[in-house]
Amino acid sequence: MLPVYILGIETSCDETAAAVVRDGEAVASNVIASQIAIHRQYGGVVPEVASRQHLEKVTEVVAAALSGAGLGFGDLSGVAVTAGPGLIGALLVGVASAKAYAYAQQIPLLAVHHLEAHLCANFLAYPDLRPPFITLIVSGGHTSLVLVREHLVYEMLGATRDDAAGEAFDKVARLLGLPYPGGPNLEVLAQGGDPQAVAFPRAWLGEGSLDFSFSGLKTAVQNYLKRGGQARAEDVAASFQMAVADVLAAKALAAARQNGVSKIALAGGVAANSTIRNLLQSRAEREGFNCYFPPKELCTDNAAMVACAGYYYFLAQRFAALNQEAFANYPLVRQH
Repeated sequence: MLPVYILGIETSCDETAAAVVRDGEAVASNVIASQIAIHRQYGGVVPEVASRQHLEKVTEVVAAALSGAGLGFGDLSGVAVTAGPGLIGALLVGVASAKAYAYAQQIPLLAVHHLEAHLCANFLAYPDLRPPFITLIVSGGHTSLVLVREHLVYEMLGATRDDAAGEAFDKVARLLGLPYPGGPNLEVLAQGGDPQAVAFPRAWLGEGSLDFSFSGLKTAVQNYLKRGGQARAEDVAASFQMAVADVLAAKALAAARQNGVSKIALAGGVAANSTIRNLLQSRAEREGFNCYFPPKELCTDNAAMVACAGYYYFLAQRFAALNQEAFANYPLVRQH
């Protein structure tokens, strides 16, 4: 049987990425052009600037991905692209490029959901991982608990009602005077702090709820700093980080218990945070759950995860039309 090579393209925010994945599990290449240095001067991602950078980089990144895999366009079985959610201008660059490649090569176009791609990163890290399992997706714009019943079949168990965890990290980082990107810099600062120094609140949202809320925690940090709290910045960062990790771990374990699932996977950019990983791992082990964490390079936005998701679309012959649109808001659980 001939191998299935999927080209993945990711432009949902500020990373222009392309990758080639073979048979949904072997990463042949994974190329990322980061815009961090450009957006740092603005203190965050500027959508119009991000879109222009994608326009400048996408062709170059795709060429580098094919070269790195030792392949040509004629070797591809399909083109997968993030169709949403994300910054609409940024998404349009990737979708338009993918449509052009698919049309030129007369191969299937595979329109992938960004969160779906994140959870598929675990299939790249753990080729033997099989559904059902719980995925906790933690990123800058999303905090979600998803039951993966089987490939391409999901049930949304919980989501954020306000700020996502990554958004809260970035906002608290700004309060502490840390540069962009805030989340990773806050984690570095927190390494020198005491996670028990400040008793920040946890929002549980009622018995049995699997939803999340982090705006109150962000406000609590803001009020603490305004009142002139005496804790060092390192202690504030560590205490905030632990408050987030505590809620994430508790709700992920609750989701697994409620659904009778023994496996819990972590995904998304904030899944690279060591405190969140370690707390979930230790609590899961005590209760007999198995945890799965992608390597950190597959947690942040990348195209290998998009290509992996596209592979399962390819197997299911779930092909997109060449008038495929991009969507700033895009539900994961939807009618196909």
